[in-house]
Amino acid sequence: MDDKITKITDWLGAGSINLFGRPFSGKDTQCRELAKIVGGELIAGGDILRSHHDSEQVEKIMATGGIIPSEAYENMVIPYFSRPAFTAKPLILSAVGRSHGEEPIIMKAAEASAHPMKAVIVLQLEEDEVWKRFEAALLEHDRGHRADDHRNVLQTRLHTYQDKTIPAIEFYRHRGLLIEIQGTGSRESVTAEILDALYTRASS
Repeated sequence: MDDKITKITDWLGAGSINLFGRPFSGKDTQCRELAKIVGGELIAGGDILRSHHDSEQVEKIMATGGIIPSEAYENMVIPYFSRPAFTAKPLILSAVGRSHGEEPIIMKAAEASAHPMKAVIVLQLEEDEVWKRFEAALLEHDRGHRADDHRNVLQTRLHTYQDKTIPAIEFYRHRGLLIEIQGTGSRESVTAEILDALYTRASS
């Protein structure tokens, strides 16, 4: 395993890996684990939006379902990726640029900040499995009080994933960056599959 991780980290360098997945796919968990394994910095889309000098206005736009203009989004992303704290470190992105049309901005920001995009991982989880995990989480009360843990909110998130995120994922597929991982296994087995896939990519 140590040799595998060394191979991955040598290949990755200060590059970026972006992870996508439907709600309850375990994306955030895998992002944290991968960042720990490769010694990278974890970035979520919300971190970037909150960093903007007019973050309150940005939140209002998002709350009403509006779309941040591409130029404004680019002006947020590139400086954030270029933060001195990230210098020479790999970046693990938690579905950053999840709406179709934002992919070129993310690619540009990654390249401009010396964190080139090396891979995009999607954790595949069908909608019926999402709902099963949702119901189980409600029974187990293991996620705390999250605003998105309501059926109507989850349904909206699933529609948004289908309409906006899947086209974004296809953008990366066409550029040979996409790695598809089944998200139905245990947390440990999914992590192992991700590492196997990255090792294969690093060895090619």
